[in-house]
Amino acid sequence: MRWDDFRRSENVEDVRDDSGGIGFPGGGGFGIPGGGGGLGIGTIVVLGLVGWALGIDPSVLIGGAEILTSGGGQSRYEEPARPSTSHTAAPNDQMGQFVAAVLGDTEDTWSTIFQEQNATYRKPRLRLYAGSTPTQACGMAQSAMGPFYCPGEQRIYLDTSFFREMQTRFRACSSDKACQFAEAYVIAHEVGHHVQNQLGILSKARAAQERAGSRAQANAIQVRVELQADCFGGVWANRSNARRNFIDPGDVDQALQTASAIGDDRLQRQMQGRVVPDSFTHGSSEQRKRWFMNGFQGGKVSSCNTFGAANP
Repeated sequence: MRWDDFRRSENVEDVRDDSGGIGFPGGGGFGIPGGGGGLGIGTIVVLGLVGWALGIDPSVLIGGAEILTSGGGQSRYEEPARPSTSHTAAPNDQMGQFVAAVLGDTEDTWSTIFQEQNATYRKPRLRLYAGSTPTQACGMAQSAMGPFYCPGEQRIYLDTSFFREMQTRFRACSSDKACQFAEAYVIAHEVGHHVQNQLGILSKARAAQERAGSRAQANAIQVRVELQADCFGGVWANRSNARRNFIDPGDVDQALQTASAIGDDRLQRQMQGRVVPDSFTHGSSEQRKRWFMNGFQGGKVSSCNTFGAANP
């Protein structure tokens, strides 16, 4: 992946020096967010997969499950004013520059896509932190949660130690250089959630989850949300590569390897020794690879209608 000529985003906030610095506990990388409202530990473990893998703030989904249990709750997909960005600084190290470059390229790509539809793309912010950092709308961000998008803030939270975990623990990519496109895919996936937020997809999905009659049905809706974000990541790669020709041979294979490594079926098999499809929240390895390729090959938002597919 060649990214040196990517425009650096001005929307990266680097608070790594101010973060807790606790890192992944015990060298691991998976944390189980706390829950309540009558949720059993099994449900929290399953929903905790969201907290490790790519996706929306884990507490949002745990809250959704609590709605199904208690019959109440308030949507967190609404868009309040963005929080203050004081005490932040643009990154100047290589990893920070890489993140800013990828985010900047997603901004350019999605701005063009929105302009083609006579719409304006509102850029998200991305906060780099180390260990833990408080958020305004999504609780405490911790490295063990992995990257996530906080809809209420229109902000992505990223502890880049997650990238080391991808390579060393989960073998989602094969080397530092080969991992770069896989890491870009991670960022593009989170940006995909921001696109969903701006298009009103997240609020509709949450409303559908609140109406769902079971946790399995609510999870099935979340799977479609996550697969669409994978697909939007593929759309970014397609459109950007057409403009810049930045993808090296083997890069797409690395992204597919990453998608396979974070499929619900593979994670569940590693963590609990068995696969429970009704508890999937992100999709299987096969689904994640297929929808990324749908976006990468199609290059259009219309390539990513996971909600219209009979069997996503």
